[in-house]
Amino acid sequence: MSDLSIEKLEIKGLGGLPIAVHVAGEGRDLVLIHGYFSNAFTNWIRYGHAARLVEAGFRLIMPDLRGHGESGKPHDVAAYPPDALTEDGLALVEQLGLTDYDLGGYSLGARTTVRMLARGAAPRKVILAGMGLRGLVQTLDNGGYYRNVLTNLGTFERGTSEWMTEAFLKTTKGDPVAMLHILNTFVDTPKEAIAGFTQPVEVICGADDRDNGVARELADVLPHGHYVEIPGNHMNAVTRKELGQAMVDFLTV
Repeated sequence: MSDLSIEKLEIKGLGGLPIAVHVAGEGRDLVLIHGYFSNAFTNWIRYGHAARLVEAGFRLIMPDLRGHGESGKPHDVAAYPPDALTEDGLALVEQLGLTDYDLGGYSLGARTTVRMLARGAAPRKVILAGMGLRGLVQTLDNGGYYRNVLTNLGTFERGTSEWMTEAFLKTTKGDPVAMLHILNTFVDTPKEAIAGFTQPVEVICGADDRDNGVARELADVLPHGHYVEIPGNHMNAVTRKELGQAMVDFLTV
């Protein structure tokens, strides 16, 4: 991991917001989008997934979502309209001139991937990790939970789910105001639209992860969906080597 060479780019997202993009490796283009409260480094680089994919022959393109990581984090609610993350993702594809590429994400990154597909993105293969059907068709199902965490920081009992969520926010140096506004960007994708996706899709989820609904249900709705279970829950499945290996196995077939 330490010898992975990372190039940093910047694209202009919706409204001209600077979006930081981390690029590693050479070969087939693979866009990977991280989850809520996280960033490209934490999701893809820190636990070795990026190194594994680079070794398998991919050029990884890993943006930090608006409000996250090294991208712009405005506090103006107007900078977070519905589908803003989707607009940024489509801008990345256009500005980097990607035509033959793969696309995937974890949690909010998977949701953003689905929104990009619904809006016309045309990757070869798709990875949806840490995501079930409910998390796509009812995107604010967990919105109340996160709103509660972000508006009551410092009040939670040690060891509770809320306390662990806040601890993760601190680990990634997340901006609570920006994170709260990100909830405004969520857009539901109808089940019928998901059932119309024509790409091969691998749905990867932790055995104990139901945070965004049931991943197997999502795989069943997709015409070319394939479900892969890995160890862990929503917070720690992303740290498991099995995630990176499942991605490599799917993308290199």
